[in-house]
Amino acid sequence: MVKSNSDFYHDDPVDLNSSSGSKKKFVSILAFLLLAVGGTLFIQTTLAANFNLNTGAPLEFGQGTLQTVACSGGSQLTVTPYSLFVNVAGGGESYLDTITVSGIPDGCAGSDFTIKAYGDSDSTPLAIFNTDSNTVTVETIDTPGTTNDSVTAWAGLPGISVSSSASGDAFTVSFTTPVALSTTVSKLTIETSKPYSFGGTGSGGGTVFYVSTTGFNCGPLFTAKCKYLEAAPKTWAAGILDITKLWAVSGNQSSDISGISNDNSPNNSSATIGLGYKNSIAIITDGNNSTTAAGIARAYLGGSRSDWYLPTAAELNQLCKWARGVAWTSDTTVCTGGTINTGQGAEGFVGNYYWTSSEVDGIFATIQQFSSGAQAGTGKGNSNYVRPIRAF
Repeated sequence: MVKSNSDFYHDDPVDLNSSSGSKKKFVSILAFLLLAVGGTLFIQTTLAANFNLNTGAPLEFGQGTLQTVACSGGSQLTVTPYSLFVNVAGGGESYLDTITVSGIPDGCAGSDFTIKAYGDSDSTPLAIFNTDSNTVTVETIDTPGTTNDSVTAWAGLPGISVSSSASGDAFTVSFTTPVALSTTVSKLTIETSKPYSFGGTGSGGGTVFYVSTTGFNCGPLFTAKCKYLEAAPKTWAAGILDITKLWAVSGNQSSDISGISNDNSPNNSSATIGLGYKNSIAIITDGNNSTTAAGIARAYLGGSRSDWYLPTAAELNQLCKWARGVAWTSDTTVCTGGTINTGQGAEGFVGNYYWTSSEVDGIFATIQQFSSGAQAGTGKGNSNYVRPIRAF
């Protein structure tokens, strides 16, 4: 999955200069004293190096500097790097270990932060943690099916830990295995991007109706990773409402599709979110053309994307919740309540049955009633409504 966003802001770098000789001497004496005690010791210290703004004003590790980012407008964030001195037999080194970003305004809710470190003359970011990870991305957690982007909750990749302040206006990112020596770090950059969010426009021009905090499998082989599901706009079929199609052409309405697991009952498992693309390909490969639900969903090219498909039962269930303005509580909760076309950006849905790409058996496929949210199985020769979706 690629998160595309043109609104990246590259802030002025924070320059980091080497410590003065007196500070290095002090660290050496400290290391010697510790070695006299023996063993390996980790010390949080601010003595490793100084960093300078472009103005040349010196600041030590452990002191913050003010920066603005795209989401903060005129408000300034405080970026504070910390170093860790690792004392071992024969010597020791100081590493860039922790970075705190504070003073985050409400306007940054839903934004992701990317931090990079550079050497004095390098254009390639330094590895910061886990030997080869040179980009630190801290993501805002977005509850699926809600607009509640939260600045109080943050997430990161394996190898870093993220904690936030009680008020959510600051986060601290620490590296499990720091590898960037403080003496080699001379610049820090911080960028923000506004990711796609529930109810907003997706990369294919539709509306995002589901957001995963952890990601899910997707793609034609169900091996890629995605975070979002978006629905085609109401005008996807050149009208203002969805249209009806058969699930299978005549002659294929009693045959089991190879490559699709029979659900036997409506399946709202999180494990089948993102599986609709692979299902739709299997349905078409079985001989069902563009006159069928999967065929016409795959033929849709909204946003110049060719990866639209017929949703699984689990995906359609999330779509139903969005269409009816039902608050998300879990992936498995069946769509009930709300009123059709009241979800944020939901338009053109019909209070009737919609097809999924999930089979019940060779004769029946799963449908969902958008007037009530109920799921059932029905014959593949019936005509029901279609709304293409895509994962990214």
